[in-house]
Amino acid sequence: MSKFTNKTIFITGASRGIGAAAARFFAAGGAHVVLAARSIAALQSLATEIEGTGGQALAVACDVADYGQVDAAVAKAMDRFGSVDVLINNAGLIEPIARIEDSDPAAWAKVANVNLTGAYNALRAVLPGMVRRKTGTVINISSGAATGALEGWSHYCATKAGLLSLTRCADKELREKGIRVMGLSPGTVATEMQVQIRASGINPVSQLDPGVHKPVEWIAQALGYLAGDGGDAYLGTDFVLKTEEALREVGLPVS
Repeated sequence: MSKFTNKTIFITGASRGIGAAAARFFAAGGAHVVLAARSIAALQSLATEIEGTGGQALAVACDVADYGQVDAAVAKAMDRFGSVDVLINNAGLIEPIARIEDSDPAAWAKVANVNLTGAYNALRAVLPGMVRRKTGTVINISSGAATGALEGWSHYCATKAGLLSLTRCADKELREKGIRVMGLSPGTVATEMQVQIRASGINPVSQLDPGVHKPVEWIAQALGYLAGDGGDAYLGTDFVLKTEEALREVGLPVS
């Protein structure tokens, strides 16, 4: 029996990319997966795919920037499956990429509301149940941008730095209550976000050969590692999936 059998995994930004890959990974391991994003049609399609292979999936339309919507989505997950055992805060934006002097304040704020406030909203919504059961795992999708400045990415760097700080604060408050909080910094990943970055032509990341980006399935496997016992060594910090040592730790190939 898989360690995830009958566990409920709540994934934000689940309609594509890392989120969708994580949903498939955990469902294949016997977990109940809750798929949260704004695009309900894409979520329902993914849920149908998962259920067609014998998995259990619930699609819930949810804008993570709106706490009321997140709280309602978590309530639906609780009604369907009885608990939320793992939260994966994956929803994130990087568009529009722009230097600060050219940036649009409303667009900058939207990225902040999704990347940082959205992660807080999901954490806040799942906490009552986790605290009551004295168990739970929260994994925030972080980035090297959390600790490094990149031209054109002021919104992304600032929010990922804030997310790392949220990870640290949540761990400090919640570890003794049985709740594990950590981050995953995956490096560059072959998602739509990398297409947007390349199109911007701003900073060295946009110049990377697309062939160097990790497949989303690798990130899903790393999330599975952290959601299990592997995460115990990274409470309150980011597990950085960029070195050969880290790849081997997760069981991924080293080129």
